[in-house]
Amino acid sequence: QVYLAESGGGLVQPGDSLNLSCVASGWNFDSHPMGWFRQAPGKEREFVAVVSWGVGAHTAYTDSVKGRFTISRDNAKKTVYLQMHSLKPEDTAVYSCTAATRYLHLPKVQNEYVYWGKGTQVTVSS
Repeated sequence: QVYLAESGGGLVQPGDSLNLSCVASGWNFDSHPMGWFRQAPGKEREFVAVVSWGVGAHTAYTDSVKGRFTISRDNAKKTVYLQMHSLKPEDTAVYSCTAATRYLHLPKVQNEYVYWGKGTQVTVSS
């Protein structure tokens, strides 16, 4: 059975840090690029970050999180991480972990992703 399960969301203050994790099961994890998307209230879901398949040597980020967020993967644990620093109120959203079609190079479009988690809420507020 294929699943992705996110954890680590919560309520934090502006400037704080938060680390998200996503555990996968039921499929060949290391051959898929792994990404994070987010959806804020009243807005469309948007790309946040992606790590390449294999050892995860390459990453890409949306401009608004560059320099603040870091995506990484641990294939032995079938886990992908999103470290978030210097959080801002505009980072508030449901963050979803997702797996792209095998062997794509740093996909950033939703329809390139095939497996999705249910998401975890991140709220940044003072």
